Amino acid sequence: MQKAAIVILNYNGEKMLRQFLPDVIQHSVYDVIVADNASSDGSLDFLNTDFPKLETVRLEANHGFAQGYNLALEQLQGRYQYYILLNSDILVTEDWDRKMIQWLDNNPHIVAAQPKILSYQNRKLFDHAGAGGGFLDQLGYPYCRGRIFNHIEEDLHQYDDCQEVDWASGACLFIRADDFHAHGGFDPIFFAHMEEIDLCWRLRLDGKQISYNGSIQVYHVNGGTLARQSPFKTYLNFRNNLLMLYKNLPQTRFLWVFVLRVIFDFSAMLHFSLTEGGAHGKAVAKAYRDFFRLKSSINSTHPLASKLTKDAKGKKVFSIAVSHYLEGKKTYREL
Repeated sequence: MQKAAIVILNYNGEKMLRQFLPDVIQHSVYDVIVADNASSDGSLDFLNTDFPKLETVRLEANHGFAQGYNLALEQLQGRYQYYILLNSDILVTEDWDRKMIQWLDNNPHIVAAQPKILSYQNRKLFDHAGAGGGFLDQLGYPYCRGRIFNHIEEDLHQYDDCQEVDWASGACLFIRADDFHAHGGFDPIFFAHMEEIDLCWRLRLDGKQISYNGSIQVYHVNGGTLARQSPFKTYLNFRNNLLMLYKNLPQTRFLWVFVLRVIFDFSAMLHFSLTEGGAHGKAVAKAYRDFFRLKSSINSTHPLASKLTKDAKGKKVFSIAVSHYLEGKKTYREL
């Protein structure tokens, strides 16, 4: 069995592949594999012409991030000890993959991890996607060290540590292959967004540890694959977050969390409608509609445990929205 594979899922991302794939190949020591979700642009022609020896996994349709990775990794199962899931819009740094895999080898209790993720556009700042490691508040809203909602911290080496976290970003996710498959991989119902948080939650419910290593860093293009201001992204985030809560909370806990979420989410819908136009408000309403339509098709993961307690440093955040918008706390250290 080989040590690790860097798997890049692509859908019509020729521009990003041209820009970032050469650096991934140059600065990495492990196998690089591109899994393609039936792209209709010039992605495959580019790969065939510029990297004819690079292994590609070709899928027959656009299955989204979640199922696309599931199907690609099924074809790699049994070949590698680790998977490194890497967005096509990430600039890596020299020896990034070897350093992280070596750290995971030395810490066998950690099953999944991410490096420090900084902004490609402004490399002094953290990135939205994972930043310095992710957490969940008591209502299931995600936040990061280095990023709370749209407030981004400058990287002043305050998160250069190694830290247990609630979730590691799918933009650059290191995960033990056996654990990925043993826990069912990503839930395909998510399509894209928050599928990695759901998987990390299920791993933690099984007693596994998720971690962050800030000594290794990569740079992510914010909105490179789906614009942050896209109403479709708003829709996926709200819908998938509700599905995740329904799956991973015991029924009684879910019910009281859901009541509070309705209040917070519809306040967000009103805010979107007033500040960003009607499309984002409608996206939240559609997310709730589709949550009720889809929830009967999924099963709860663990009926007796929630793992919505407190983060690894003992902080218990009831609502990151209250902490940020009402109490004015803008950084993780202020929580």
